[in-house]
Amino acid sequence: MIFLGIVNFTTSSQTMWFIYPCLLLLLWPITIICMYKRMYKQYSIICSTVIIVFLIIENYIYTPDHLWFIYAIYPILWWPILMYLDEKAKTLKVALIGCASTIIYYALVNIILSPQYPWAIYPAFLVMWWPLALYHAQRKTFVAFSVTATLLISIFFIIVNIVSSPGVIWAIYPIFVTLWWPLSMYFYVYKRRMYQGTFAKRM
Repeated sequence: MIFLGIVNFTTSSQTMWFIYPCLLLLLWPITIICMYKRMYKQYSIICSTVIIVFLIIENYIYTPDHLWFIYAIYPILWWPILMYLDEKAKTLKVALIGCASTIIYYALVNIILSPQYPWAIYPAFLVMWWPLALYHAQRKTFVAFSVTATLLISIFFIIVNIVSSPGVIWAIYPIFVTLWWPLSMYFYVYKRRMYQGTFAKRM
């Protein structure tokens, strides 16, 4: 790493490119040691800390006027959190807390740093799939999942349509395509059971 730093400053001091290979060189022995000793939880803390520090340095060097590292560090912080939660990470309670905290975090960042456009709807839409999918997977209600998921997708596209291009109603097209998901699930599951029941009675 020292060698790379010397080469960087002697050949192209205007660009600090040596930090990129240094990050990989730093994580290499850490990964080997932690994997060998099965220190997975400690590894998540070390790696997430190193990556966050790297992003802060990168932000400070190249774009100090815009604190973009704030957008990136939040999901990285969830890595060690989920590792230490262990089996509890699979529960619906954790999923709901994670979903709510993510929506609140990015909504605040959106309002404070870039209120011109409500981009927080995109991470909010993505993180809502976590508790939604977990809830229906635990109960094996796959048809109900397709219905609620279709409603979520439809609401998302309607909101995006309104905030992005209210003059053009384009949301109906992806919504129409999405409607085939619950319809196909209905005909595959319920109609199949109906035919099987009718066939069993005839036998």
